[in-house]
Amino acid sequence: MATITSGNIRQFAAFAMQEAMCASFAFGIFLSLGITKLVHIPGIPRYDLVFLLCLGIQWLMVRFRLESIDELKMICLFHILGLALEVYKVAHGSWAYPGAGYLKIDNVPLYSGFMYSSIGSYICQAFRRFDLKVYESPPLGTSLTLATLIYLNFFTNHFLPDARWLLTAAVFVIYFRTRVDFEVRSQRYRMPLSLSFLAMGFFIWIAENIVSRFQGYRYRYQQEGWAMVHGSKIGSWFLLVILSYVITEWSQARRRIKLSRDNPTDARLPVDQISR
Repeated sequence: MATITSGNIRQFAAFAMQEAMCASFAFGIFLSLGITKLVHIPGIPRYDLVFLLCLGIQWLMVRFRLESIDELKMICLFHILGLALEVYKVAHGSWAYPGAGYLKIDNVPLYSGFMYSSIGSYICQAFRRFDLKVYESPPLGTSLTLATLIYLNFFTNHFLPDARWLLTAAVFVIYFRTRVDFEVRSQRYRMPLSLSFLAMGFFIWIAENIVSRFQGYRYRYQQEGWAMVHGSKIGSWFLLVILSYVITEWSQARRRIKLSRDNPTDARLPVDQISR
């Protein structure tokens, strides 16, 4: 039986603190939604105010070097992909945004893309704060193909059979041997990468319950009154996390290629030893 010691508690506290720092953008969105439920500025609809607050948070994160310009570019890509998915899903009645706003595309407020980009922000920061190293990763081409199929399935499942369970099985097969190594207070730990995807999907589902409680958006079954988001959404977020991870992996691969071209010495080093 495992014994809980003061050292274990310190390790867990340090881990929780690092996790909170990685999720700082997501916490900023929660704070924005909470504030705008209580504070109303005449002439500025709530969703537009949330968008402006999110822009400010993003600027502060870059200004204080919590995110780099390269990471910001990648996060903007997450935002665009997420916003496109939102427009499509809202048009098909999957969920709705009950509030008014000028900054909308087909009844979807622009701030909604930040909910997706916050996942990208978390992954980018996790790589730095936990000094993540991924071992026995599948070929990048395989990961990109899987991520593309995952993203397309969120669109095609409205007129073709939903392949999410098949794609979920593919994830566990493709990443069966892949492990992620991370550091907490100079001590390193290792876990299956697919398990980390699942853990992130679970915590994003919890966050989604909070966002819908603040009326950030509402599912059909929440129109008459708030109800907990269906547990099946954990699987959806699990797949979307993989999409975000693969985009991050692709971006880092491009950066390593650029570094190796600029510095031939780096080209002879293992991937995890290339200067950051």
